[in-house]
Amino acid sequence: MQTLLVTGGAGFIGTNFVHYWRRHHGDDRIIVLDALTYAGVAANVAGLDGVTLVEGDIRDTDLVERLLRDEDVRTLVHFAAESHVDRSISGPDAFVSTNVIGTHSLLKAARTVWLGGDGRGHRFHHVSTDEVYGSLEPEDPAFSETTPYAPNSPYSASKAASDHLVRAYHHTYGLDVTTSNCSNNYGPYQFPEKLIPLFLINCLHGRPLPIYGDGMNVRDWLHVEDHCRGIEKVLEVGEPGETYNIGGGEEVPNLVIIDRICEAVDRAFASDPALAERFPDAPAASGKNSASLKTFVEDRAGHDRRYAIDERKARECLGYEPSRDFETGLAQTLDWYLQNESWWRPLLPPGK
Repeated sequence: MQTLLVTGGAGFIGTNFVHYWRRHHGDDRIIVLDALTYAGVAANVAGLDGVTLVEGDIRDTDLVERLLRDEDVRTLVHFAAESHVDRSISGPDAFVSTNVIGTHSLLKAARTVWLGGDGRGHRFHHVSTDEVYGSLEPEDPAFSETTPYAPNSPYSASKAASDHLVRAYHHTYGLDVTTSNCSNNYGPYQFPEKLIPLFLINCLHGRPLPIYGDGMNVRDWLHVEDHCRGIEKVLEVGEPGETYNIGGGEEVPNLVIIDRICEAVDRAFASDPALAERFPDAPAASGKNSASLKTFVEDRAGHDRRYAIDERKARECLGYEPSRDFETGLAQTLDWYLQNESWWRPLLPPGK
């Protein structure tokens, strides 16, 4: 039995990790530290057996030190981050503050408590993104752990900076750290500002599906539970100081993803007539195609063209591989959102 501190555990990936860990490591205790900003939902983890939610800021170093010391935490899994690229373009300050200064605060606390303590084992796992590597051309090889960093947005730059800090605390101070760089996650509990939940919900309400540029920006798609499995592998057998890329093996253009979303929604309405009563504004409610909602808009600034993950190191060193393809994962995700309208509806902007 051990106690984990999970930062950002009331957000999308953190919530899924907490649920996953409780299912597979039921004897462990989890302390969730979350500031409960717009994308953190206390109800995601409230009431879970063995889980304690602490509302607080990762930049509060004294608080983190107290939690590590008083709860005898030996594993810290760091999800907390500002993560929406569009928001980073319009307001980069919050990204630097949370992602860089916040990560440094956690590292300082871990160094003080763990390296100044009794010498027992510890692990600081830092969850990062493939966006730190920049953008790929169509013929370029996929991102590997040795790909030079070339972040192109304030978001990815802030994550790159935090990655470097984590690495430095291992090489300078001897802190036991690991880092994972993941591809685009999707699945339950994702805040409805990201592509898949946003477009699913817009299809249900007959709202436009805004497609940046020509829609041919390519991403690798990773179901969030597969991501959690990858992190579990890193915690169990990952080597201190190492970085592991975790991908889904689904490199697909955004426009194709959007078409699949539309097709999945249309199939759901065709098989369940009750959906037309719940969502009468959806094109599918009257037998029309959701694809009619597609609208091309001006591309966003600095929009990376292609991401792709080379996950051979994770496969060979950790025994990791994704467990589902995108078609299966998308169907499961759509079903979750249809079954959990009471979760996502309060998160929509007023009047939506």
